Amino acid sequence: MKIAMIGTGYVGLVSGVCFSDFGHEVTCVDKDPRKIEMLEAGEVPIYEPGLDEVMARNVAAGRLSFTTALASAVAGADAVFIAVGTPTRRGDGHADLTYVMAAAEDIAKALTGYAVVVTKSTVPVGTNAKVAEVIRAANPRADFDVASNPEFLREGAAIDDFMRPDRVVVGVETPRAREVMAEVYRPLFLREFPIVYTDLESAEMIKYAANAFLATKITFINEIAALCERVGADVKDVARGMGLDGRIGNKFLHAGPGYGGSCFPKDTRALARIGQEYAVPMQITETVIKVNDEIKRRMIDRIIDLCDGTVNGKTVAVLGVTFKPNTDDMREAPSLTIVPALVGGGARVRVVDPQGRKEGEALLPGVTWEEDAYAAAKGADVLVILTEWNEFRALDLSRIARGMTRPAMADLRNIYSAKDAEKAGFTAYVSVGR
Repeated sequence: MKIAMIGTGYVGLVSGVCFSDFGHEVTCVDKDPRKIEMLEAGEVPIYEPGLDEVMARNVAAGRLSFTTALASAVAGADAVFIAVGTPTRRGDGHADLTYVMAAAEDIAKALTGYAVVVTKSTVPVGTNAKVAEVIRAANPRADFDVASNPEFLREGAAIDDFMRPDRVVVGVETPRAREVMAEVYRPLFLREFPIVYTDLESAEMIKYAANAFLATKITFINEIAALCERVGADVKDVARGMGLDGRIGNKFLHAGPGYGGSCFPKDTRALARIGQEYAVPMQITETVIKVNDEIKRRMIDRIIDLCDGTVNGKTVAVLGVTFKPNTDDMREAPSLTIVPALVGGGARVRVVDPQGRKEGEALLPGVTWEEDAYAAAKGADVLVILTEWNEFRALDLSRIARGMTRPAMADLRNIYSAKDAEKAGFTAYVSVGR
């Protein structure tokens, strides 16, 4: 099949590359000529393990191409995917649909025959119906259907998630659109991965409901962690005991400094706003948002307490600033709340992250970037672990402690233990929920 992918951000690029690996002819479109030039040169603008190899393989096979010319990509396409950004709209928490609607209008003008216009961007309920209205207004004679196909890609594991998904959700209105979407995902159907066909509104709702529930699990275990600290329990044992219950599961039960990233913060806010709009308040989701913000501030207090009540004049080494490991994504990362508070409090902050520097230099002014954990910790008063990159999981803690002025550690990802830290020579150690 011929597929046009509008937008080469995280979702669009990963999806386009993977569709081409299914054997489809895919053209990825972006308005930014610099990004297209980079992609045509074989350079991947985001960090995602394995993406560069899959992209190179399909470009070489002639199935994958990149362009700024939307009209030529859409002409003759069987399916046109909208994968543009839907950031939180400033002021009201709604998803900003400006880019989605602009893409829909451009697509309408470029359609030359029947096509399914598929929204892959995360959008509020009712958006696909509005996309259809925009297309009809821009091109009354257009022959098309709309479909909703939300993504469930985890950054750092996106290729595997696309090729071996838990499920694929497809919202359609007509048998013709369902037939096209079935052909798009035929390789997954043949391998018996679940494909859930629904109406448009249900597909739109599934995405928000899933992300809000996962954000709730994270926030719940973080609240339990705070209680564990007061009563003398260990949140890691509590989470394990909970997670072995098949009704609960062990995923997303890891205590830490709060959730971040491109999806959970944006989607929980959007769901809360949708509930307000329809007079059905999402009280659990609204509380999750509030508590997650409080958790980040609580982590700041924990670091300050390690520094005897003030970070002014202290040197703080921060390990990891991306919102999770195996990505360069800094969006809504806990570090964007915690690090500026330390800098604002007068601390000299040194930062190390395997992939975060490219974005982090602009987002975290006033910090010094180091090449490794040992350089960052040398002469520091406190070591803070914010992101659980693998290279931070097996540090020589004795070497770290010897190089510090005052060996104290705030292990906000529970990578180590108080016993490990004490044995290595740390005089103070705090973690989360233990």
